[in-house]
Amino acid sequence: MGADLLGMMGGLSLFLYGMNMMSEGLEEAAGTKLPIVLKKLTNHKIKAILVGMIVTCLIQSSSAMTVMLIGFVNAHIMSLQRAVWVVMGANIGTTITGQMIALDIGALAPVLSIIGVCFIVFSSKQFFMRCGEILGGFGILFMGLEMMSISMKTLNDSALFLSFIKTLSHPLLSVLVGIVFTAIIQSSSASIGILQALVVQKAIPFSQAVYFIFGFDIGTCMTAFLASLSGSLNAKRLALFHLLLNIIGTSLFMLLCHWTPLISFVEGLTPLSLAHQVANMHTLFNVVTTLFVITFDRYLMNLIYCLLPQRE
Repeated sequence: MGADLLGMMGGLSLFLYGMNMMSEGLEEAAGTKLPIVLKKLTNHKIKAILVGMIVTCLIQSSSAMTVMLIGFVNAHIMSLQRAVWVVMGANIGTTITGQMIALDIGALAPVLSIIGVCFIVFSSKQFFMRCGEILGGFGILFMGLEMMSISMKTLNDSALFLSFIKTLSHPLLSVLVGIVFTAIIQSSSASIGILQALVVQKAIPFSQAVYFIFGFDIGTCMTAFLASLSGSLNAKRLALFHLLLNIIGTSLFMLLCHWTPLISFVEGLTPLSLAHQVANMHTLFNVVTTLFVITFDRYLMNLIYCLLPQRE
């Protein structure tokens, strides 16, 4: 059990390091152009959501995207209203990681890592070095995930783990554990990857896993919250919007899962692929939440202005 735990922690470390490496490579490759592009392409709600979705798909982290936006709002590069729209898109964009995991793109991870390292070591040009960081980070990310998956195979035989999971049978407890876990590791993508591995190993039933997903999306707001503490009032408002967005989505989906056959419907879409079931629920959660909130985002912003009013 000790070796398996160590393997899981090592895999998680590789996953987070790979994500950070890839994210930094993309940010540095974009250079000073990213805030300019974001400013030009976010003058309309739908365009801003699409931009947030695409950029987050590339950097593989809604947390990193939200922290960047907080920096732009702090520096007055972007208005709060535009940043809010981009955050909604970022929530959708972050679900691509789970979909790629379900498609088993990780089989290419060693090849991508080798190519990335070759670019970093043997090239002196900045462009190729940044490409190397992106490819290498992507490969390391999936190698870490594979390492975690292997380490979790023995959890089905662990009486302690199974007993712990049974204590979380109530949906609210599962949501709470999801919040705490993601707040600690600071990555909902890593949390989704771990959950997919657990569901595939049948250590956690999908009917319970959906509530962990909702908790993960709330827990990932902790990164933005911490980044906003030393920021301006609008930066704090953006972090609060991110939190309320996911709380609204969780409340909505808790009701849907309780009163409708939503869980059975998602299971039926890919009955032979448990990893896809987790990824599809995560995507559905963020898409529906964004579509739901986009209809009354003006009123939500008014609430945020009331909660965090302008100081004298």
